[in-house]
Amino acid sequence: MKSILIIAVVVAIGAIVAVWIGAWRWQKHSNDYRAALITSQQPIAPANYNPRELEGLPAPVQKYLRAVLKDSQPKLKSAQISTEGKFLLDAEKDKWVPFTATQLFTANPPAFDWNARMPMMPGMNVYVQDAYAKEEGVLHAAMFGLIDLANLRGTTDVAQGELMRYLAEAMWMPTVLLPSQNLRWEAIDDNKARATLTDGSVSVALEFRFNAEGLVESIYSPARSRTVGKEVMPAPWQGRFWNYQTHDGMRVPTEGEIEWLLQAGPLPYWRGKVTDIAYEFVQ
Repeated sequence: MKSILIIAVVVAIGAIVAVWIGAWRWQKHSNDYRAALITSQQPIAPANYNPRELEGLPAPVQKYLRAVLKDSQPKLKSAQISTEGKFLLDAEKDKWVPFTATQLFTANPPAFDWNARMPMMPGMNVYVQDAYAKEEGVLHAAMFGLIDLANLRGTTDVAQGELMRYLAEAMWMPTVLLPSQNLRWEAIDDNKARATLTDGSVSVALEFRFNAEGLVESIYSPARSRTVGKEVMPAPWQGRFWNYQTHDGMRVPTEGEIEWLLQAGPLPYWRGKVTDIAYEFVQ
């Protein structure tokens, strides 16, 4: 009996140490990845938004940028955003799990790192990295930060999917949506416009849909890569955003939902809200 108790204590201590090591290792990787994003940033000029930059843009895009930016708004260099919400773990069982996440965006070049923690049960966390930098996308999930559940990178599909996510969430860094050598806008109609973002060999496009106030209410892609089992296949994809609030002079959405638009009907899989925003501006 005593030996069984000793073994149980040793196993419990080993499990606690493994959980601690996994969390530490995952956080160190995140810190290193983000440090590389920061050091890779390039200059942005001019440093302040000028309404003349809107000349020639589609009418709904001009209305949007005027609604969310003030004249002479300092342009963004990077942003750190905290979010919380629910993620669809099992569509068949409609099983959602809570998450908390931090995210770093950089404006030039376009890059981001989303690092989330999803508790499966007490003491059992899944860590998830969704990221894009230097023409490479990353989707990495690991139990305890040690046991890989998914590790996708190095393919065109993953790179395009992650750069598309960057573009879809650019409303959190609205000066990124000003026209530049990497971003161009095309008119669709009075309430929609298409943005194309290019980073080296990777290029993606999204349809932005605007409400009567001029704010982005949704984004849409007819074909974003969706991983089903071991296969990657394109599917229509949509994000909806609301509850705009003013942060450092800019109006940004603070709540949203992301979903696949499948033949069987919409399949939401991410619902969240912003809990904190910290901006770094071009000097």
